[in-house]
Amino acid sequence: MRWLSFYRTAPDHGQRSRYTQATFGYVVPAGAAGEGQEGVVDVGARSEFSTLREAIAADALEQLVEQCGDQADMPLQGLHFAPTITDPKKILCVGLNYKAHQEETGRGGEGVPTVFVRFAAAQMGHGEAMVRPRESASLDFEGEIAMIIGRGGRRITRQNAMDHVAGFGIYNDGSVREYQRQTSQFTPGKNFANTGGFGPWMMTKDEIGDLSQMEITTRLNGEVMQNATADLLVHGFAELIEFCSTFIELEPGDVIVTGTPGGVGAARKPPVFMDQGDLIEVEVKPIGTLTNPVVNDVQA
Repeated sequence: MRWLSFYRTAPDHGQRSRYTQATFGYVVPAGAAGEGQEGVVDVGARSEFSTLREAIAADALEQLVEQCGDQADMPLQGLHFAPTITDPKKILCVGLNYKAHQEETGRGGEGVPTVFVRFAAAQMGHGEAMVRPRESASLDFEGEIAMIIGRGGRRITRQNAMDHVAGFGIYNDGSVREYQRQTSQFTPGKNFANTGGFGPWMMTKDEIGDLSQMEITTRLNGEVMQNATADLLVHGFAELIEFCSTFIELEPGDVIVTGTPGGVGAARKPPVFMDQGDLIEVEVKPIGTLTNPVVNDVQA
């Protein structure tokens, strides 16, 4: 099943938080949607839940599918996507989690995951613009697999970790390298507004199959920049849950962004950064493709 967050109409970007306008639902196949195209069931309009995170927290996803059925409320094509989880309590990002990325940066290899945080306010959905800030021209791409927590817990064992996962999505951890490298603490470079692409949806584990064979491909203007499979993660999915739940209680709807492969723009010679008019795509098979056009933030 593919679960997503979206806007019923184009979001009002003048609002303080446009994500308060979002609803959520799931994708139904073409036969159910009619007219030969996939559709979306608007669960937010048909249930007591306002967000996908709330439904995950109530362990209600299967019940909601039974309750809401397969009659689409709108076509998937032309949908205005919001970040898959619009209101996560935590976004924990893992750095340097592929050997090739460690080698190209000359960092990592400490034996434990490198973890930093993102804020929900820095996210945008599939199809929304990724914004290169006016302060720096060093906006870089990082295609990643996002793991969404379904059942919370503290000090979760590696053996039981995957029982706590609701599903997986796609993340582009857009990074302003100049600000990331100003100090050893790189939170600013990872949290410029509209740099964290998250979408188009969460696919549940049963639909994915072999998690180790999920394949990431990042393309900039159609050119492949990154490619790897999940079995190349230095610290695997279960280990990340075990580690993160050691220092903080994981809650339903929390997002663990699991790391980017080698091939980032900053490590290339010459460096390749994103600019106005670029199109950045992150495909994770079999989940789908996250696409964001790049625009420059200009002084008003």
